[in-house]
Amino acid sequence: MVPFNLLLLACLGYVVFLFLIAFLVERRAERRRIAWLSSPLIYTLSLSIYCTAWTFYGAVGYAVRSGLEFVTIYLGPTLVFVGWWWMLRKLVRIGKTQRVTSIADMISARYGKSNAIGVIVTLLAVCAITPYIALQLQSISLSFAVFAATPSAEGLVLPDLGDTAIWVAAGLAIFTILFGTRRLDAKEQHHGVVIAIAVEAVVKLLALIAVGVFVVWGVAGGPADIYARIIANESPDWEVLPGRWAGLTFLAAVAIVTLPRMFQVLVVENADERHLATASWAFPLYLFLISLFVMPIAVVGLDILPEGMNPDLFVLLVPLALGQDELAMLAFLGGFSAATSMVIVAAIALATMASNHIVVPLWLQLRGPEASGDMRSLVLNARRLSILAVLCFGYVYYRVTGGGEALAAMGLIAFVGMAQTLPALMGALFWRGANRIGAGAGLVVGLVVWLYTLFLPSFGPDVLLSAQLMQEGLFGIGWLRPQALYGVEIADPLLHSLFWSLALNTFAFCIGSVLTFPTPLERVQGAQFVNVFDIQTGTRGWSRGAGEAEDLLVMAQRILGATEAQGFFQAEAMAQGKAGYLPDTTPDFLDRLERRLAGSVGSATAHAMIAQIVGGSMVSVEDLMAVANETAQIMEYSSQLEAKSEELARTARQLREANEMLQKLSVQKDAFLSQISHELRTPMTSIRAFSEILKEAGDLPPEDASRYAGIIQDEAIRLTRLLDDLLDLSVLEAGRVQLKIEDSTLRTLIDRALVASGSVAPHRSFTIDRDAAAEDIALRTDIGRLAQVFINVLSNARKYCDAERPRMDIHVREAGGMVTVDFVDNGSGIPKKSQALIFEKFARLTDQMQAGGAGLGLAICREIMHNLGGEISYVPGQGGAAFRVSFPAVLPGEITEGTASDDEARAVAQAG
Repeated sequence: MVPFNLLLLACLGYVVFLFLIAFLVERRAERRRIAWLSSPLIYTLSLSIYCTAWTFYGAVGYAVRSGLEFVTIYLGPTLVFVGWWWMLRKLVRIGKTQRVTSIADMISARYGKSNAIGVIVTLLAVCAITPYIALQLQSISLSFAVFAATPSAEGLVLPDLGDTAIWVAAGLAIFTILFGTRRLDAKEQHHGVVIAIAVEAVVKLLALIAVGVFVVWGVAGGPADIYARIIANESPDWEVLPGRWAGLTFLAAVAIVTLPRMFQVLVVENADERHLATASWAFPLYLFLISLFVMPIAVVGLDILPEGMNPDLFVLLVPLALGQDELAMLAFLGGFSAATSMVIVAAIALATMASNHIVVPLWLQLRGPEASGDMRSLVLNARRLSILAVLCFGYVYYRVTGGGEALAAMGLIAFVGMAQTLPALMGALFWRGANRIGAGAGLVVGLVVWLYTLFLPSFGPDVLLSAQLMQEGLFGIGWLRPQALYGVEIADPLLHSLFWSLALNTFAFCIGSVLTFPTPLERVQGAQFVNVFDIQTGTRGWSRGAGEAEDLLVMAQRILGATEAQGFFQAEAMAQGKAGYLPDTTPDFLDRLERRLAGSVGSATAHAMIAQIVGGSMVSVEDLMAVANETAQIMEYSSQLEAKSEELARTARQLREANEMLQKLSVQKDAFLSQISHELRTPMTSIRAFSEILKEAGDLPPEDASRYAGIIQDEAIRLTRLLDDLLDLSVLEAGRVQLKIEDSTLRTLIDRALVASGSVAPHRSFTIDRDAAAEDIALRTDIGRLAQVFINVLSNARKYCDAERPRMDIHVREAGGMVTVDFVDNGSGIPKKSQALIFEKFARLTDQMQAGGAGLGLAICREIMHNLGGEISYVPGQGGAAFRVSFPAVLPGEITEGTASDDEARAVAQAG
């Protein structure tokens, strides 16, 4: 017998091994080095999540009790992958185009992005998967108990290791939280978890094959002897019942697409649609191999083990009984892999559904889309709490039911529960007339019937349903008995529940869809789902000209993070031929934004958040019907005209914007020429006047002569500074500037800029918030020129930030050799109409006579950054004026001797 302490050590070592694999893969994924991770082999192995502890342990117990009936659990998925893989391909294609994150998200997206539908599916999934998680906890606890058992005359006496389940649940929760909720991924893909599942798939397959090979050739005399043992042990319970076989095969086929964990790996984690072609034969092959030795292990266990032993544990008991401790240890790790992988992925899927369809919508309803704060932390914390809640539910179910049910029976309860999503899912894929009223009615009816006829009775009499109710029916009505509904008695409670729940579910779904009309959005989504292979463009469900881009940017940053959201908006603006971060809120843009957000919070929540900002104006039914009635030629012609019209409109808009900017620049140039002439005339007049006094007044006192000479010097310096700025800008624009390459650190550079800019408006108390550790970046560039840019930005903030208690946040990040520094103050920011002009020459947003400069500072900064291989830009939607300076950490070139003092002085002069 394997010592129990050694078993625990092996178990912990295996978990640490999985931790390391998942951690290393996550690190590579963050660096985008995941090509080999996205292979058909990894995808196929991840599908083995279907093979849980039920398959590893329970299949042998199922074979002992019911003969070859266990084959139905493998036959259903095999038929789907071999014969219906085109349907799986449709699911995957829709998942990618709609950026769905779960089965609840897909169903709600199809039916008008209705969050109510998502909530129903989420609650159904939680109820259905709870017994399945309890099954995994029971299997792990039983496997531990086998190794802690004590021999007796009757065989092994298993101790009560009920407390083992809670420790297992806690450990699985930690692993799932660490690698399933590390970040809010826009694709909701978890590379570390997937590769860990693939490793576990290999372990459990090798373990079961190893036990099988030992049983067939090490214990029995080969396949012929196994066949003889099967004939000798044949039981009346092994009779093949065609009706039950058909029902269980259908149920297993449904489960392969409706179980949350299967949808997660099949659709959400799919990296390439072409991987399904490999999986269509490789996954059935995996199922064949893992089921190949089930019957031999069952009959050998019946022959050599004492009567009354739990057949669900034969995979462990047979090697132990024959002194094969190492093989038993391998079998234990295989079963442990089968159970843990299911719990991890199921918990991730359910947590995603709960956060996207329950927690976030409630938060939006209570706080609104304009509530401040980073919403990513809310979503991630909601998922972490959901994972804990899901595992707690599984543990409570395990303890309440006493773990007395056979593993197969507990798994089938979950299968029937998730089968209630089938009518709504198939309607989503193939029936454009299906709508949310029908889907909601079918789901609610199916959920209620399943709960009443199968789930609640599984706890046993007088636990949740009284024995009297189960015998006499609800309110004493005989035809409402849970296991003889409508007076129809089916010997098998499972098939009874499957038949009535799906029949009434489908009936309600069809009636609800026929008697009510879909909304315009449902019509659009129906076309997108049903005709997914024919549609090449995105949904155009939003009306034109809705909402403010800056408000949408603020909302997107709270979900995607500032960097990703700003990058998306900047790319959209560039595609429209605009500079900056604020594209026009066209229907196409809103649709792409919605799908980008849907990858993190689900389609229903993303749609609701955008609708609250833009007003939710949608296309009308008449517009949709008109489009539907157009012929193919007219549609093509219309599409071409629309494309040309949009191109002309875009060109006209660009010309109009250019003309408006030229007019503004012309006005600014006139004002600048007036100001520059004033600036030149004033010092020249002073110099002339005081020089004449010095010339004509021969008996002038020495102190007056010195004071007049000082005034002449100050005015000359002022005049020289203005001419230097103009010359500096001219040299920078011509690209003739000579850079002084030096080594320094970003922290030193920012320190220098803060000290230099402190001379501007020194009476103002300015709070600086910075992360010194993040600034520890080595630089090799023109430090003086870069300091000139930093000083200009900081000085402007000191002068113009209108907050009562001014504050400057300096955020630094480095990626791919590029350094990005954000300077964000807490003032009112720059007006939207002026944001496109601030980097132009002569641009000043304040009164021309009071600004204190010629309006060349930011224009010079822009040209400096261009010469340094970077850029400076204004970032809207940050709560105040926000400038982003990006530049390479290392600028090619030789280190040059020089000092940055002149550049710093020039920057202070430009700003003040």
